[in-house]
Amino acid sequence: MHLPGGVPSAHLDPFARQMLPPAELWPDLDYSAPHLAGYPDRLNASAALLDAAVVAGFGDKPAFLYEDGVWTFAHLLDRAQRIARVLVEDYGLIPGNRVLLRTGNNPMAAACWLAVLRAGGICVTTMPLLRARELAYIVDKAQIAIALCEGSLAEEMEATRAQAPGLAHIGYFSPLGRGSSAESGLDRAAEGKLAAFAPVATAADDIALITFTSGTTGNPKGAMHFHRDLLAVCDCWPHHYPVDGDEVVCGSPSFAFTYGLCAFLLYPLRYRATAVLVPRPTPELILDAVERHRVTSLYSVPTLYHAMRTEAGRYDLASIRKCTSAGEHLRLDVWQAWHDATGLRIVNGIGMSELLTHFISETLAVERVGSTGKVVPGYTACVLDDEFRPLPPGNRGRLAVRGPTGCRYLADAERQRGIVKNGWNLTGDIAEQDSDGWFWYVDRADDMIVSAGYNISPSEVERVVLDHPKVEECAVVGVSDPARGNVVRACVVLKDGYWPGDDVAREIQDFVKATIAPYKYPRDIKFLDALPRTATGKIQRFRLRQL
Repeated sequence: MHLPGGVPSAHLDPFARQMLPPAELWPDLDYSAPHLAGYPDRLNASAALLDAAVVAGFGDKPAFLYEDGVWTFAHLLDRAQRIARVLVEDYGLIPGNRVLLRTGNNPMAAACWLAVLRAGGICVTTMPLLRARELAYIVDKAQIAIALCEGSLAEEMEATRAQAPGLAHIGYFSPLGRGSSAESGLDRAAEGKLAAFAPVATAADDIALITFTSGTTGNPKGAMHFHRDLLAVCDCWPHHYPVDGDEVVCGSPSFAFTYGLCAFLLYPLRYRATAVLVPRPTPELILDAVERHRVTSLYSVPTLYHAMRTEAGRYDLASIRKCTSAGEHLRLDVWQAWHDATGLRIVNGIGMSELLTHFISETLAVERVGSTGKVVPGYTACVLDDEFRPLPPGNRGRLAVRGPTGCRYLADAERQRGIVKNGWNLTGDIAEQDSDGWFWYVDRADDMIVSAGYNISPSEVERVVLDHPKVEECAVVGVSDPARGNVVRACVVLKDGYWPGDDVAREIQDFVKATIAPYKYPRDIKFLDALPRTATGKIQRFRLRQL
């Protein structure tokens, strides 16, 4: 198979390439910036990030710190080579196969991710909170036959296997690769392999990663990223938020979020820094890691900064040089409270899974507190009107961006048409650009609920609530919340014979938590006699937000 540039693909399994949207629906991709020049036609991101670091003499340097474990760059390469052999020799992976990765942030997760790319596979990262129903949809949509899963998350993975008969192999591992139980078979299998596996000579435009992100219409959509994309983002945002080789980074976002993948895997490997990984993103674990490991750079989301500010005085945070926020809008009161508690200025920015990470960001100077920042070198951004034409400064409209990365949905031309207009990627945000080039966030342009950094589809939650035997009708909206930015509100009409009350509300909440990822559950439930509707029958969601 030949790619658009004429370079033959290394993928023997053409499924993902065939599921790309038609070329006429792609956004404009721009590699004209000087720092984006020179990527070779043959590029395996795993080798470019990891092998290159070892060859450059960083083999003995710590790549990851996790609880009592220290993984050097050389040990990480050793594990990635062995796991790649397991994938190919034991599970039958061929280049182009998709591999689901279900895990928290830990060194073995990083090794698995790198091993998949090394073997020419396509990694499909998923959040550990997802339930079998959600995982089975992803397995079916991406036609996945192999999964690598942290042993502690086996229960939902086995339930997924029952719902997805095409899932032929599941390899379970422990966070540090030392396990000897039934839930760490991948650890033992890797130990029995040679630490030698030459990276597959993938094309720079072969697909390396598929990230599933929530959409307003329910089922998650798979955003596809090339090997070249993974290096491009490493070479763009660090112009605003530099990553130095002597840094120790830590924070809250999961590897399953592209923000977390970049912060704790791509950037540290590219710049030979050290990442401290925590098993759960709680304020206490993060702040304790900062104190114990003398963390220099903190990556998190507004909700965690809001929670950490009250605990900050109990820890020695003097090592922190800089901190940044993304995932949701950073309110000025959260910025100020963190600054008052720590003296640190949060660098704000905005990105999206479809583009991997930041395309607009403040610099370390934080010159305009409250802004989203300026365009990251390598990208172009503007504000569009309702006809998708650029507006002059001072006007509010749809935020749009283009650059070296862009939206390419897996087998979803309809959604592709909705997010790419005239070559621009629409972010789903309303923004304003001032005459000095600074961007200012206004609101979401769609019904997406962004709560504590998670994107939550209202229609997905609605469908689950409607499955509850006592519920007749349901409409879900997001409402403002001082701690989480927004929370999910479910407005519920009960079936005849059932009456509203706290017990029924908790029953519905527990039902949602047990069916889909718990972070999606409605924290606020309003019982109504009927949903407010227009004369044509459309639900008046603005009235539900005002309740």
